[in-house]
Amino acid sequence: CVPDDTGNRLRFQLELEFVQCLANPNYLNFLAQRGYFKDKAFVNYLKYLLYWKEPEYAKYLKYPQCLHMLELLQYEHFRKELVNAQCAKFIDEQQILHWQHYSRKRMRLQQALAEQQQQNNTSVK
Repeated sequence: CVPDDTGNRLRFQLELEFVQCLANPNYLNFLAQRGYFKDKAFVNYLKYLLYWKEPEYAKYLKYPQCLHMLELLQYEHFRKELVNAQCAKFIDEQQILHWQHYSRKRMRLQQALAEQQQQNNTSVK
């Protein structure tokens, strides 16, 4: 049996899109409220999707925080908490705070590194 390239490509695209949707806490709340996280087959599917953490797949992700959510979804307690809209709201707020501070923190680190390299270059001469 020869694997169908079109079918494999479609499966890849669908799984990529779904995994990235997991970065959205409101979507997780939607799934929880509709009972998906109580379905053993769905929970097993989430476990299967952990292959996205491998570098050869992770490089295609635009929203890498989805991998952290995928990891958290492996825990029953986390899945149960997502039914609560306040939980999803808290996660959403934390993501926004992280994004706001991440770029500033990264810029400061890059500036410090550039200054250190400049000092190293002047002290070598």
